[in-house]
Amino acid sequence: MQVLYDQDFNLWLAETVRSLKEGKLSEIDYGNLIEELETMGRSEKNALKSNLKILLMHLLKYQFQPEKRTNSWRYTITEHRQRILDSLEISPSLKGFFEQEFERCYQNARRLAADETGISIGNFPKISPFTIPESLDLDYLP
Repeated sequence: MQVLYDQDFNLWLAETVRSLKEGKLSEIDYGNLIEELETMGRSEKNALKSNLKILLMHLLKYQFQPEKRTNSWRYTITEHRQRILDSLEISPSLKGFFEQEFERCYQNARRLAADETGISIGNFPKISPFTIPESLDLDYLP
């Protein structure tokens, strides 16, 4: 199975699922299976953080550049809220991680907003002006 993993990941995955379903545990490539499961967990967390940074950046832009507001910004805000809400619905255990990472993601969003808008980072609040509930509220706009 190790060779199959290196040569054809999709086939390795199908064979691993088949072996698990059939209870053929001796055929399982445990090392790579464990690695893939750990990677899935990291990917979910990274996607959540990425969506949060984009959401917070657009909320900042929406608040600090009212003259440049567009439907595209509102669309992006809604889209990334929905992605976050979907992730938290599918994996409620990520809620604590989300809350823990909120302020760090806000700091990253400040930098991104400053870079994209040309507004000095010092003009954006050091602490998020948006609460977690506001950030996730589909109807909230600053």
